[in-house]
Amino acid sequence: MSEELQLRTHGDPSCPTLIYLPGLHGDWTLVGSFRRALDNRVRFIELTYPRTTEWSLDDYAAGIETALEKNGITRGWLLGESFGSQVAWALLSREKFQTEGVVLAGGFVRHPAHWAIRGVERICGGISLSVVARLIFAYEMVARIRFRHSPEILANLDEFVARRTEPDRQAAKHRLRLVAQYDPRPIAQRTKVPVYAITGFVDPIVPWVLVRPWLRRHCPALRDYRISWRADHMVLGTAADVAADQVVRWIGQSQSAPRPA
Repeated sequence: MSEELQLRTHGDPSCPTLIYLPGLHGDWTLVGSFRRALDNRVRFIELTYPRTTEWSLDDYAAGIETALEKNGITRGWLLGESFGSQVAWALLSREKFQTEGVVLAGGFVRHPAHWAIRGVERICGGISLSVVARLIFAYEMVARIRFRHSPEILANLDEFVARRTEPDRQAAKHRLRLVAQYDPRPIAQRTKVPVYAITGFVDPIVPWVLVRPWLRRHCPALRDYRISWRADHMVLGTAADVAADQVVRWIGQSQSAPRPA
């Protein structure tokens, strides 16, 4: 792999701990506006995954556990963004890190169109580097308009583009393969820690109209599922203030709730 798993911490250690598990892009470059909106109400832990094509989701979980332990972090909430939700389920299944709650942000259990993920994986691996470069350039132009009200994201946009290398593309392709293979539904059905979810209304990548009904029927630990009507799949960026306030509220409600005898 071209780098190790990276971790950085923001906020007061005495506050509740919220651990950000990034999506398919695998880093912290698009979470700046959400971090700002948290306004130091939690201790926010950001991760960047290694660009590996060898790790399983259990390896992701084990690597994160090791990094957290080295930094003295033994308990906290998991914030799984899209692909990061799969890492969150893997962490829960290991039952080593003391998870206090899980928030899915554009996340899912088994992807409702997992059969389509294989096609996306093949497209991701088959396009040429010149085409990739054009797509990244186009994305950067759109992002500067899309996130024009999020200076924290704009400040990290150059880093986001710089990280989109060939090893990064291969790592993303590998993560898609992991999504297609993984079925954490038994984990979601038996987990006892509180589960919450927030997503954008316009989300063709992970359609909430399919994810929410399954969670409501089959995940007894689901406490709430919110839809931000003006946001999209990247709800932490496109509705940062709404998402941050909601996540902090969920954490507060869970901590104030009476513990079962």
